[in-house]
Amino acid sequence: MAIVSGVYRTGTMAFSKDVLDLDHDKEIARISEWLRAQVMGTLKKRGLVVGLSGGIDSSVVAALAVKAFGKDKVFGIFMPERHSSDDSLHLGKALAQALGIEAITEVISPALEGAGCYTRQTEAIRTVFPEYGDGWKCKITLPSILESDRLNVFQLTVQSPAGEQKTSRMPLPAYLQIVAATNFKQRVRKMMEYYHADRLNYAVSGTPNRLEYDQGFFVKQGDGAADIKPIAHLYKTQVYALAKTLGVPAEICKRPPTTDTYSMPQTQEEFYFALPYDRMDLCLYALNHNVAAKDVAPIVGITEAQVERVFKDIHSKRRSTAYQHAHPLLIEPVLQ
Repeated sequence: MAIVSGVYRTGTMAFSKDVLDLDHDKEIARISEWLRAQVMGTLKKRGLVVGLSGGIDSSVVAALAVKAFGKDKVFGIFMPERHSSDDSLHLGKALAQALGIEAITEVISPALEGAGCYTRQTEAIRTVFPEYGDGWKCKITLPSILESDRLNVFQLTVQSPAGEQKTSRMPLPAYLQIVAATNFKQRVRKMMEYYHADRLNYAVSGTPNRLEYDQGFFVKQGDGAADIKPIAHLYKTQVYALAKTLGVPAEICKRPPTTDTYSMPQTQEEFYFALPYDRMDLCLYALNHNVAAKDVAPIVGITEAQVERVFKDIHSKRRSTAYQHAHPLLIEPVLQ
């Protein structure tokens, strides 16, 4: 093994942070051409609906759609609810204004209340923290994988109105009910997207990047449902890079990834992924290209043993979320 200017070489394979570099203009043109062919050709639709969260992924998808179809054939939807960050709506509106697209706000809290989302979530939380009630906040986290091989046992953190925080491991029934109740949010949002898509004769775009798609970081029939997923082949690092070329507002480009799902602030790292997205991207790329952990470690800035744990976690998530990608099962083929 040799190292030259931060590039590790093993045989003919070179691994560095530059492996994720893209020709931005070429990639934008390629995706735009593909969008036009699929939406207007294959799907026979007039334009694209994009749910706007104020995050980098939905912003890049909307900007790519404008490149492909023009601003008049892209429809954005903001869908805040009781636990949404104020930043999400503010940044989503800034993006729509920058792109010049039509966008509307659909507050989904009443639909969630009608479905019992908040009530069911609170009921499950109270099996762990009986005192949880009005004015309290919560989030779900995973222990760090860098310290030791972890079991994916989620922890529940709650915060009282006075600011006091408590954390406890959750029994499985509580965890499953909290997640099931929370998943109403993504499914109601997708229902709203398809209402407007049907009304306009548009297609619905999904917004997962490669890391999220590969690792099953989406809700089945929620944010996982879409007619087209134009950035699922891009690592999140690449999505951030394209955002600047596409003119996505600087505020969004500087915003760290969040789930914006629970009432307490929560990073994607503490909720799901083993590392921040830029290092997770490199580990995922390395695993996909058979780069040895010992060659990944100095580039990513963790130990070889820790890289092995990340590799193991990636494999584990692929197995456990295979259901997320599965199509409905049939006894025999129906369509010829």
